[in-house]
Amino acid sequence: MSNTESKGFTAMAVLGKQDKERIARAALSRLMEPQDSVGLALVQAVGAVETLGIASGELASGPNLEREISSLLVDAGGASSWAGLPASIRRWAPRVRDLAPERDLETMNRLGGRLIIPGDELWPEQLEALGLQEPLCLWWRGQEQPLPIAGQAIALVGSRDSTNYGASVTGDLAFGLAQRGFTVVSGGAYGIDAHAHRGALSGGVATVPTIAVMAGGVDRFYPSGNEDLLRAVSTQGAVMSEVPPGSAPTRYRFLQRNRIIAALASVTVVVEARWRSGALNTAHHAETIGRVVAAVPGSIHSANSAGCHRLLRDGGAVCVTDVGEIAELAGGIGESASEDRDARAAVHDGLSLEDLILLDALPLRSVSSVEKLTVVAGLSVEAVRAGLGRLGLLGLASSERGAWKRTKTS
Repeated sequence: MSNTESKGFTAMAVLGKQDKERIARAALSRLMEPQDSVGLALVQAVGAVETLGIASGELASGPNLEREISSLLVDAGGASSWAGLPASIRRWAPRVRDLAPERDLETMNRLGGRLIIPGDELWPEQLEALGLQEPLCLWWRGQEQPLPIAGQAIALVGSRDSTNYGASVTGDLAFGLAQRGFTVVSGGAYGIDAHAHRGALSGGVATVPTIAVMAGGVDRFYPSGNEDLLRAVSTQGAVMSEVPPGSAPTRYRFLQRNRIIAALASVTVVVEARWRSGALNTAHHAETIGRVVAAVPGSIHSANSAGCHRLLRDGGAVCVTDVGEIAELAGGIGESASEDRDARAAVHDGLSLEDLILLDALPLRSVSSVEKLTVVAGLSVEAVRAGLGRLGLLGLASSERGAWKRTKTS
């Protein structure tokens, strides 16, 4: 950390408790990847301010803290053994020098947005259902107004390459739900997500007709083809993310933001999804935290409905065909990788969390040094070197004169 940044953190001592917490969580959201279990357990154990001190090397930790983190990880369903806090501190170290939470907060202020954290009046309490995986904070672009409770929100998700059938059904459902006062939650992507947001904006009567949960920073509307749509969402509803301004929407972050979509809503409806669609990941998160999952049936000849039929066949979803059925479900509780059902799992499915993050950090057209990758991926030098070796053996990465790049097949 530079001297200027160190002075910035030292200056936190004169701030109020909630202001210190806000700045610390802003910094940690850049330091740690979403769903960093060790980091989140550390925050739960000692608080965000002290976690930042430990992660940046300004405060020491001890064996009692490690035992407490181990207990929290086990309680959350994690492994009983882990690499230890020093390993995580080494993993976070390359990003410490780039921490500038005041700058990120100023960026949001300039965009007319804000940062909300647990304990704020605007914080959506339904995110507590995620337990240890509750996000550190939410970077929010939109009007300052209360978000709906889970019972008043419905998630509509599905394939990016939606068919005319999927587009029509999604538009009708989103419009009808919005007309009934529900908030439609989705991910801002092409296809089903975009049709969900458009339908909600057209029919919305609630103060927040739709929410887009992004995988990257909210300072840039992504994908660019949806910029006008997402700008309208931010004006009439809310665009939010758990990663700070300037963060890239990596494949890993797309998967992690799905848990937030699921937690914000009482019902997650999968409109169209291929056999291995990312929308099924959202449905899995919803089921894990006890939310209702529903699926819209399609043609048995359509690959875009194979994932929906899979959910219905396996008993993980309720069949829905109209707005009334979805509303009843809400009231009752208060990208494709293959078109072939028997296709082999993609090689990415077998990667560890660190290797998946490292793969996302590798450039496709240029090459990157090990040192640069430590910063981009937020991993230690040792972890990057070991991960590059594994990715190289799998044919997912290649080396050119000591620098690395992703292969086209990955």
